[in-house]
Amino acid sequence: MKFAYRFSNLLGAVYRHGNLSFSKDGNSVISPVGNRISVFDLKNNKSETLPVSTAKNITCVGLSPDGNLAILVDEDGAALLVSLITRAVLHHFHFHKPVASIRFSPDGRKFVVTKENVALMYHAPGKNREFNAFVLDKSYYGPYDETTCIDWTDDSKCFVVGSKDMSTWVFGAERWSNLIYYSLGGHKDIMVGCFFEKDSLDLYTVSQDGTLCVWESDTELDGLVLRKTRLPAERGEEERGEGEEEEPRGEVIRGKGERPKEKEGTKNVRYKQRSKHFFNKEGDFNNLTAAAFHKPTHILVTGFASGIFHLHELPEFNLIHSLSISDQRIATVSMNSSGDWIGFGCSGLGQLLVWEWQSESYVFKQQGHFNNMAALAYSPDGQYIATGGDDGKVKVWNMTSGLCFVTFTEHTSSVTNVTFTSRGFVIVSASLDGTVRAFDLHRYRNFRTFTSPRPAQFSSLAVDPSGDLVSAGAQDSFEVFIWSMQTGRLLEVLGGHEGPVSCLCFSPVQSILASASWDKTVRLWDMMDSWQTTETLRLTSDGLAVSYRPDGQELAVATLDGEISFWNPQSANQTGSVSGRHDLEMGRKETDKITSKQSAKGKSFTSLCYSADGESILAGGQSKFVCIYNIREQILMKKFEISCNLSLDAMEEFLDRRKMTEFGSLALVDEGVGDGDGVELSLPGVRKGDMSSRHFKPEIRVSSIRFSPTGRSWAATSTEGLLTYSLDGALVFDPYDLDLDVTPASVRRQLRQAEWATAIVLAFRLNETALTQEVLEAVPHHQIAVVCGSLPDVYVEKLLGFIAAALERCGHLQFYLSWSQSLLTQHGQKLKTRSGAVLPTIQSLQKSIQKHFEDLSKLCDWNMYTIRYAVALSKQRGVKRTAGDALCDKDQSEDSEVMSEASLEETDMLI
Repeated sequence: MKFAYRFSNLLGAVYRHGNLSFSKDGNSVISPVGNRISVFDLKNNKSETLPVSTAKNITCVGLSPDGNLAILVDEDGAALLVSLITRAVLHHFHFHKPVASIRFSPDGRKFVVTKENVALMYHAPGKNREFNAFVLDKSYYGPYDETTCIDWTDDSKCFVVGSKDMSTWVFGAERWSNLIYYSLGGHKDIMVGCFFEKDSLDLYTVSQDGTLCVWESDTELDGLVLRKTRLPAERGEEERGEGEEEEPRGEVIRGKGERPKEKEGTKNVRYKQRSKHFFNKEGDFNNLTAAAFHKPTHILVTGFASGIFHLHELPEFNLIHSLSISDQRIATVSMNSSGDWIGFGCSGLGQLLVWEWQSESYVFKQQGHFNNMAALAYSPDGQYIATGGDDGKVKVWNMTSGLCFVTFTEHTSSVTNVTFTSRGFVIVSASLDGTVRAFDLHRYRNFRTFTSPRPAQFSSLAVDPSGDLVSAGAQDSFEVFIWSMQTGRLLEVLGGHEGPVSCLCFSPVQSILASASWDKTVRLWDMMDSWQTTETLRLTSDGLAVSYRPDGQELAVATLDGEISFWNPQSANQTGSVSGRHDLEMGRKETDKITSKQSAKGKSFTSLCYSADGESILAGGQSKFVCIYNIREQILMKKFEISCNLSLDAMEEFLDRRKMTEFGSLALVDEGVGDGDGVELSLPGVRKGDMSSRHFKPEIRVSSIRFSPTGRSWAATSTEGLLTYSLDGALVFDPYDLDLDVTPASVRRQLRQAEWATAIVLAFRLNETALTQEVLEAVPHHQIAVVCGSLPDVYVEKLLGFIAAALERCGHLQFYLSWSQSLLTQHGQKLKTRSGAVLPTIQSLQKSIQKHFEDLSKLCDWNMYTIRYAVALSKQRGVKRTAGDALCDKDQSEDSEVMSEASLEETDMLI
């Protein structure tokens, strides 16, 4: 088995902190999620997480006007220049201080960054290759407190900066003689937003207390006059103010309390307050937290701490719309280029909403788990993932789109485990609220609720291969409960463990249940023989996780001493073990009194899963690493670092000496108690984040890990969310049985000679996806059965795997289905003898066919409905036409009778 797994997607979290941005076409929204960014395609209903990450959580994102570049800035001021086309990092830069906001100019030539009380204007990176992509142009000083927001004029001549000192500063991007800087007041709270009017210097400023000021300028943009000479103040030649850092290069422009002096012949730009409006009326004080302005339509969107947002038309301040979309604080607001869609981000619940205000409907509505994820499970076809979290919710995610399509909220406490039944239509979840619930994926309802005679907290769960038996282990009564899925009745209570039951697992081929416990045993229970214990496996330490191999011939157990032991379930003999304590490499928490090397002695794996072929095992636990071991050789094959986010605790092996003082670590100092972020101290023993404090650093850990049934991907639930890793064969050149004669030219020569089977074999030996697809699609449809019959056995499985992958991305549905039908018909008996090795390929093929079946069935149902509607409409019109024809015939017969009577009267008169 090859381990070329690469990071694929981040699910379970859609927004954390920072500003939202829409793409240039307005059909995609870019959302920062921790130290990564996700792109949600609203038109095609898909999500993608870029394979780039910063050192800490992202606080602001700047998007270039053409939509090709993005600048990501984290909490410490470290920036990444990322190409949204190639998904690659182009440049690293460090601003050395936290950055409040970043904004590109509309012409894309410059961008402004605000940090502390200074605004820095840089030359934007262009198409030319440069050693330093960020070149400082000018530094603007003026505000006395931290800057909060930026906006540019449409022609990129000026920009405006808002500050926490309740002032707004207008600066010229060029050396204008009549506008160097201009300071505006009028507010009594922190500035949240400042916006220029379209093609004008007129301003709108919004503060946190819900005040809107409308400022009118006496000069148009065309009235700005370019100065030819530079003032000494702009050369940076005067002494620097106290506490200001020395900038490396660029001009320095310093705003002062008084206005700049006017030169002869020029009149400086002046502002006057045109009007002032208030959002908080009738005394209901509500902090305004976010604002966005769409210049073409003059619409202002404001979000509040209570989850309410308002739409106003400016400058008249007419209320268009008001709605409550959440009960949490709205952290960011953004509008797309057309002004139809509004994006909202709520960091408290991790919500991302896109609202179409004209139709008053949701375009996009996603929310991750509020707290940590605790468990995950793949559906049997690998198409869906179910997750359970500490917030008591069970969510189901579509692997193709990366989005959640159903959420079950019936549990009232943390969900500890989830699993699918063998048919894939039922999800079963266990919770600490004392219930095990079964959910129907057809009708999206909770149709079974299993409880114990006495209240118990269920920490483990398993469903047998037939789907008839549901078992759950309790962590307080040390018992295992068995229910019937059909009737919902409790069948048996299995006793015998002397400690909490930590994990349950059914054998894939027999009705045998394995239960691991803290009493240092694994018990095997026979479900067919009066629920008796067939074997008891004695462990060296407390059992934490147990897993069966897909063929049921081996059992893996993870124990508290960091070891993974392998057992033969028939003979109850141990066949091997792997010591993984040194592979975990646990980091040191900021509040730990001991080193990471000492704390690693108490760490262990808490989740195990076999690969689809049973040759490897995946292990994760209280660490940022996930390990893959080869079972036969009992060695570590690969370690995956699931996160490099230093905003999480226990990420670094050693404490930063720069944070150590004579009073101890700075992490132990209560900072910002009155600043709204709260204290950073957690209660002793807290691992998942102290919810009683207003600020906490969650500890990095892997709570659950699963391999996909298709064998092409695996997923892990961690502190950051649900991470998926998949095989990326397109980037790896991996030939099979290659020699000098196997070239693309020889493959195409065999195609021209109509040697189809030989061309397919040569293409697979070269193993290039594009060439293999070209060869397959060149085979005539009537020759498919002949070619399948003449293929060697070793290439049948390779061809099935290629067809399964091609069905997901290609539109030739009938063509590739004909290939799969011929292969399975002619080689089915031989494939059955190697069912264990071929099973992942067959499941991958089933997943692709099932996806197409669902899409086509919806389309066919819609077409049948349309046809029935058209037929019913034509029948209705036919009935009306028939009735009309009958009325016409009746009228014509009456007219003929009248005419005949008149003619008789005329003849009588003539006679």
